[in-house]
This record gives sequence, structure tokens and C-alpha cells, in this order.
Amino acid sequence: MKVVHFVTAIDRSLGGVSMYMQLLTKELGKLVDLTVVTWHTKNPLHLENCKVVFIPLYLSQSHKYLRQWRNLLDGLKPDIVHINGIWMYQTWQFQREAIKRQIPTFITPHGMLEPWILHRNYHKKRLAMLLYQRKSLQKARKLISTAESERQNILRLGINNNIAMIPNGIDISTIAMKTDWSVKKRILYLSRLHQKKGVELLLDALHRLHCNLDGHKVTIAGDGEPEYIASLKARVAELGLENIVEFTGAVYGDKKWELFRQSDFFVLPTYGENFGYVVAEALACGTPVITTRDTPWEDLETAHCGAWIERDLSELTDSILRFTKLNPCQLREMGENGRMLIERKYSAKAMAEQLYKQYTGTL
Repeated sequence: MKVVHFVTAIDRSLGGVSMYMQLLTKELGKLVDLTVVTWHTKNPLHLENCKVVFIPLYLSQSHKYLRQWRNLLDGLKPDIVHINGIWMYQTWQFQREAIKRQIPTFITPHGMLEPWILHRNYHKKRLAMLLYQRKSLQKARKLISTAESERQNILRLGINNNIAMIPNGIDISTIAMKTDWSVKKRILYLSRLHQKKGVELLLDALHRLHCNLDGHKVTIAGDGEPEYIASLKARVAELGLENIVEFTGAVYGDKKWELFRQSDFFVLPTYGENFGYVVAEALACGTPVITTRDTPWEDLETAHCGAWIERDLSELTDSILRFTKLNPCQLREMGENGRMLIERKYSAKAMAEQLYKQYTGTL
């Protein structure tokens, strides 16, 4: 079976979707003849078990990228074209060319139909829906959601009810779990720095807890727009948190895993995630997690490896305070529970196999 995936970019600075492609290709490429088409960025991730084709994506170069795309479809004759992400007109152009050739198309929105996202730049998205996006979703043979909550949100839109839910996965074989759960008084936020991620809410909670965090360090690791990062640092100064909060910038590789392992717990007070790779990564390292009910991580409660809370200042404050009082035995129990959860339920191999079954069921 020949499968072509299109994704806007696979740059390491972009987080979720890029990481998804890196994990997916490693396993899916063992099951199908896989080609990934994307735009060339400054720091593209290395993808295994697939061919990567870089094409331009500026609308002003549409004659060029459409020619390359058509040549690829006509030469390769794929059985499936799978689009990752929505809202760009280019994704509809690529899907339309596949449909003209009677190639079944799949779309994974990657959380881009979640309510919080739909309400950002609402008028632009409404116009996009009218012009092309609704038609694109309707004509997809199948939509892929990564969580049941995302599937329900897509169903509510009433555009296309043919939705398969396939949880994202991670390659746990490469992630070492911590061996020391002694209290280090270190709290970690590690993700892209963006308004969606709720960093301001975290800072407000730390301000409330200032007197209870003597000796604690809160590491905020991640990249984002310079203006936004500057506003966060100004907020830290305004709240008098300079002695608690440290910004490290983006971290990758061994440094990232060491941050997870050296932290007592991880906090992601986000407004919405269709998966949240950093949650899975923290749990794989044996680090308990606090995140919001705007993520699909109810397992934190059922597996006793973290806290799944309302995105509310009081709830976040209370949860952080409670976690700072956990002893090493409690931290270890939660950490080991989290690792077992990831091993049991969230592997990249299982994700690829489920997607492959959806492809074969379409042909």
C-alpha cells in the first residue's frame, strides 16, 4: 500500500504535530510505502522509514507547488492521501487534486476544530468554512480524532460523522524513567509558550502560593513569539516571582528528559489540547502531572498519576500546593503508575497499527 501524508511543517520548534509525524512515520513506515510532503523549515525533524519531499507553500507559488504535487500523485499513484491539519487553503488544494484522481483522502485536524481554536480569529475561520473548509471536511473519506472529547466536538459540528478515534502514541523505548523521587522542590512547565497554554494562569497561581514555595524553583521551558515571552517575563517581575521562576528557552534531547526527571511534578494549565505530548512524556519519565480538563487526560485520575482539574485559578493553586506536600513514596507511586499507563495504552506502534486498519478498511 502506498500512502502520502501532507503536513505543513515538521520543524522541531512547532511541537505537537511535528512530534506526531516523527513518531507515526517510524512505525507506519514499517507497514506501508510512506511518503511525507511538507514545507522546508529551518530545523526539520528527522523522519524514519519514509521518503520526505519538500515543496514550497506560499500561495504566491501555487503554480509551482501544485505542479510538484500533481507530478507526485501521477507518478506515485498512492492508495491514500492523508492531510494533517486544516484551515490553510493549500491543504484543500492538495486534497482536491487527490479527489480528482479518485484517491481516498483522510484528514487529521490535530485539535484545530476544538471550540477554543474555533473562537480564535472567528471571522476568518467562518469565512474559510464557507469558502473551502466545510467542503474539504465533507469530502474526506474519514476524519481521525486523537481523543474521544475531540471526536464529540467534531460530531457536534455536523459536517462529517465518519470519524475514527485513534489516540496518539509515543516511543517509550527511548525514554528512561527516573530512579530518584526524593523531593527536589522543582516544578516544571515545558511546552510552547503561547496564550493557549495557560502560562499566565500558572503565574497567578504561583503568586498566590508565594509564601508556600520557599526554596522552590519553577522552570518554564519552551519557545514562542519574542513579544509574548517578554510579556511573560514582565508579568513575573510584576508579581515578584523572580526568585522562583526561571525561563530556559526551548530544550531538546537529553536536556529535555533531564528536566522531566529532575522535577517533582509537571504542570500544563492549557486551554485545550487534542492530546498533549508533553503530558505523555512527563508520565513516561515517572513524573506526576497536573493538567486541565481541556485535555483528554482523565487517565491521570483513574490511573492515580496526577491531577485532572478545571482550568480555574483556585483549583490550580490547590493542586500545586497539594503536590508540593507529597513525600518521596507518594511521588514514586504516582510516577510508576504514570509510566505503566503510557506503556499499556499510548504506544506509537499501536497508533500506527490502528491507522493502517483504517486505511485497509477504506480500500
